Amino acid sequence: MYRKLKCKFKAVLFDMDGVITNTMPYHFKAWKEVLLNIGIKASCFDVYKREGQDGLSTLRTLFQEKGLKFDLRQAQDILRRKEELFKRIVRIKFVPGSRSFVRNLHKHGFLLGLVTGTSRHEMERILPRDLRDLFCVTVTGDEVKKSKPNPEPFLKAFGKLVLAKKDVVVIENAPFGIEAAKKAGLRCIALETSLPRYYLKGADMVFKSFTQLKKAVCEL
Repeated sequence: MYRKLKCKFKAVLFDMDGVITNTMPYHFKAWKEVLLNIGIKASCFDVYKREGQDGLSTLRTLFQEKGLKFDLRQAQDILRRKEELFKRIVRIKFVPGSRSFVRNLHKHGFLLGLVTGTSRHEMERILPRDLRDLFCVTVTGDEVKKSKPNPEPFLKAFGKLVLAKKDVVVIENAPFGIEAAKKAGLRCIALETSLPRYYLKGADMVFKSFTQLKKAVCEL
């Protein structure tokens, strides 16, 4: 299906939250509740635009924006409570078209990677084994020193592919992920699965859905 159209890439690196799994609403709900307990009202944009960033950095910038003093111990406690709440409320849902898109690429011989800010333990809990096994490369948040928007996660994944950068495409849904991909020297496609196009303008191309992307994928 894809190979016969002579695609201009050989590998795809996927983000997970908001690209493959529809888990961002649960992340937002957890952040909203724990932040409200300390008097911070967070919108979905406050959370979604920071996707991929480590939790402590997210809290540091949120505190700064709200004019509050950042306290590391308090932040660590907030982050712990956020993660505990997320694990209790999350339900495994997928972005429409994501699984079939991944499976079709794998079926036609493309190399696939997963680059997520989520920990490996949590990623393995969320992604079914049959889907995880399609990725020849996985880089999780607990396996890097610097999270997105730093390019380290994508550079680490790219280093395992043994390909030229022109042969690799990243699929993201948030500004920090896009920034990390571009800093790594990789082409980046963005999907409007979490945020509108305005937030995704750093990407090389933006699509509303996997359905729309599927129609154009071999023109990239």
